[in-house]
Amino acid sequence: MALIFKDGRPVVRLRAFRAIDDPKTCERFIEGHEHVLTAIGVKKVTSSKNDWMYNPAAFVLIVESLDGERVYGGARIHVAGGSQPLPIEEATGNMDPKIFDLVWDYAQEGTGEGCGLWNSREIAGYGIGSIFLTRAAIAIAPRIGIKSLFALCAPYTINLTKSVGYRQETGVGNNGTFYYPKLDLLATTMILDDVESLPLASEEDKAAILALRAQGEVVRIEELRRKEIEIHYSLQLDNLKNWDLQKMIQGMTRYDVNDQSFDGKEPSIF
Repeated sequence: MALIFKDGRPVVRLRAFRAIDDPKTCERFIEGHEHVLTAIGVKKVTSSKNDWMYNPAAFVLIVESLDGERVYGGARIHVAGGSQPLPIEEATGNMDPKIFDLVWDYAQEGTGEGCGLWNSREIAGYGIGSIFLTRAAIAIAPRIGIKSLFALCAPYTINLTKSVGYRQETGVGNNGTFYYPKLDLLATTMILDDVESLPLASEEDKAAILALRAQGEVVRIEELRRKEIEIHYSLQLDNLKNWDLQKMIQGMTRYDVNDQSFDGKEPSIF
């Protein structure tokens, strides 16, 4: 099903779910994201196994056609305490092991990471791969139960992440920065300390996030730089009966920087 337009606007659905509940959509996410990374010259950044599909603490936000057959973008939230370390730990732990202690400290009250943000060329310019997926991810964070969010940002996404409430974390790397995923690309560590009240977010972004959080399922006409898109939001995360964040936290172990599984993976927001 090709991208549908209504009154000159693209029409898509933005849906949230736990990764293990919908493997077929996870596979579509992986395929689309790999195409985008390859197009910008980033190869083998994600694990070839794509283990997050099987991580009980991974949540997916997908932008798709209304019939679910085509995927136009996506993002994920990985919660600390699942079957994997957070992507930021995998990406930077061998450069600065202080990231492990930092994540551990935040994880005691529930933390996660916004990662894997992408959009297809088909929908480029409408804000899917930037502001609207980012807002949606923050909107569902309290539903998951986490108090904070990490992100590893490319330079051109720092202002966006600050506008939704993140701050730069200077206690790791070189004042918070790392050369990642390759030597000519700089990534910055960002933390959103309070996903509930969003004290550092702009008024516009805070209002939009809180509205999505309150409504869950709503159709909105969104606008970015005079381009409009109709988004059918489905953010309820109804199927959480087996989700137990406290059990995840209690089962956490500190990751060893010498663990050979830390091979470097995708940047959080790239």
